[in-house]
Formats: sequence, C-alpha cells, structure tokens
Amino acid sequence: MTNQSLLPKEISDRFEVHEWRNGLAILSAAHPEEWKNILTVLKGFKLRKSDILQPGGAKGLISSSLDSHFAKFGWIEKKFDTKIVVDKSEYAAPTHKVDCYKNRVALEVEWNNKDPFFDRDLNNFRLLFDLRAIDAGVIITRCTELQQIFNRLGRGPSFGNSTTHMAKLLPRLDGGSGGGCPVVIFGIREACYVED
Repeated sequence: MTNQSLLPKEISDRFEVHEWRNGLAILSAAHPEEWKNILTVLKGFKLRKSDILQPGGAKGLISSSLDSHFAKFGWIEKKFDTKIVVDKSEYAAPTHKVDCYKNRVALEVEWNNKDPFFDRDLNNFRLLFDLRAIDAGVIITRCTELQQIFNRLGRGPSFGNSTTHMAKLLPRLDGGSGGGCPVVIFGIREACYVED
C-alpha cells in the first residue's frame, strides 16, 4: 500500500505510484533534497505528442529529457566498483551502472526497453542496497494505459507488450525482486500527455 500522504496531489493526479519497503517514507525523511528533486522533475514533466512520434534510438527523447533534468540537480550516471572479499581473496561483483544517482539514491528511467530490464534494475538495487551503497531505488516508467495513445498515433507496435511498462513491473516488485531495498515506482499516466 502506498503512503499517499507523502505525495503532493499534482503528483498522484498525474502518476501511478507504488512503493516497496516504505520507499516513500525513506526518500522523504532520509533524503529530503533528493525527494524534492524527484518531485520537481516530475511536476515539470510533459509527455509530448512530438516526442512519441520521434523514432527511438539508443536512448529515446523521453528518457534523455528526464535524465537531463535530474542532471541539472547534480544527479549523475554512476557505475559502482564492487568486490566481495573472502579470507583475503577478492572477487569482482559487478553491477550495472545507474541512470541517475545522488547521495545514496539510485534512479532508473525505463521508458521503452525490453521488460527484462526491470529484472536488471531491481536486482541492481537489491545488490547495491545489500552492499550498503544505496538507501533506496526509484524507477520511472510508463503506465500500461498509454498504449491507447500510442495506438491512436500509429506508434503502437513500437511500444509492444514485451517492453517496459507498469503491468510488467508490478509483479516483479510485488514478488520481492528488489529484496530488502526500499523502492518507489512512478508510472507516467495519460494525464501527463500534451498535444504539441
């Protein structure tokens, strides 16, 4: 159950929000600056028709736009150098780099990747949390309801069922794929859409 009292109405009206292990409470209380950054970026976010109509690439316009807004607040792409030491023997324990990182909060933007990227993100959060490198993880993705807009714009096949959207993420979150790591999920709803 999501702690709605921690969400401003303008966020809950435009985004579907879910949490795991009290992620909202941890972000708002232990990381107030990062929480404020997240809310500011989301409040300013618009899902523009022109961005949807642009063909994707290595990193689409929507993901790049969100990443760049976080960068303005000092968030960085981060790769962690992790190792496990057992009786003086070191073993590399590589993790995937995180899209946006600031002060022990890891944030991933999953707009239109293949849905196994959710497994990678949640496993990465779990491992980094267990290694005491992060306190919480955040994923921004799209709500499944947006498929109606994509279909109407003739872009439906580009945003298929096997790509990253809320219906593919929630079973993984609810199934505990993030382990003990507190996680917050923001799903971009149709209320964010603007015709430009």
